[in-house]
Amino acid sequence: MTKIGSQSASKVQEKSGSFNFLLIGSDARKGDKASHTDSIVLIHADLTNHTYNMISIPRDTRVYMSGYGYTKLTSVQYVSQVKNGTHQGVIDAVKAVSQLTGVPINFYAETNYGGLKNMVDALGGIKMKVPFRVSLTHPWYPEDKGKVFEPGTYSFNGKMVTELVHERDSLPGTDYGRQRMQEEALIGIAKQAMNPTNVTKLPALSKSVSKFLITTNMTNEDMISFALGAKGDFHPEKQIHYRQVKGQTEVLYDDVLQSNNDEVVLNQNQLKTVIQKYFTN
Repeated sequence: MTKIGSQSASKVQEKSGSFNFLLIGSDARKGDKASHTDSIVLIHADLTNHTYNMISIPRDTRVYMSGYGYTKLTSVQYVSQVKNGTHQGVIDAVKAVSQLTGVPINFYAETNYGGLKNMVDALGGIKMKVPFRVSLTHPWYPEDKGKVFEPGTYSFNGKMVTELVHERDSLPGTDYGRQRMQEEALIGIAKQAMNPTNVTKLPALSKSVSKFLITTNMTNEDMISFALGAKGDFHPEKQIHYRQVKGQTEVLYDDVLQSNNDEVVLNQNQLKTVIQKYFTN
């Protein structure tokens, strides 16, 4: 992991301009040396105009992996980590997304479900919109199996947020419904992090980054300056925009597995249009 410094908020300059940030959620558990990419969110942050465009990329998206050929995006991190180590696996997943979208990725961070839980709890929980009926079919915690949430806004702790962003079988569009849940969780986290009572805690939280992130190329100073750059005029419901690109599941030859596999092929014309319009300014 990138070394984290000890800057205080008062000594850090606010960030401006725009950049691309890739957030990776993996299925890594304690002690795992290799894990699969489970959720992938590309964020284009424009701190000058205070707009934040997000796109979730399905984990089964067909991508090209250098040295191997075509495979699922979720496999890139795992295969590379087995061969090259934990950090390089994340780097190669970032490269695969950059190649798929055609845009540079300036910053990246990987978390897992334990890290997400810790982050939400460190913020004191979040308010999160549930946009449709959710029934937990394959929860991380057995006691949560079968719990149902009707559409509405709820106060959740870290444990329940991890359950909701993990669910997909009961959601409309499965993976695409899951993307909506991830979007709502990120909005809830952003709103709570920018709450005046939490902004003062950001330096301390950033120094505890190992509880939330497995690896990142952001420094402690980067994290604080991004937050300071956003907080001055932050209205997430109006400024955070979720973009979606549809894909079609096809049975294709997987060069890593050396056999046919179900893979999601994104609509290239739609992907190109969305990326050029919202992720290149």
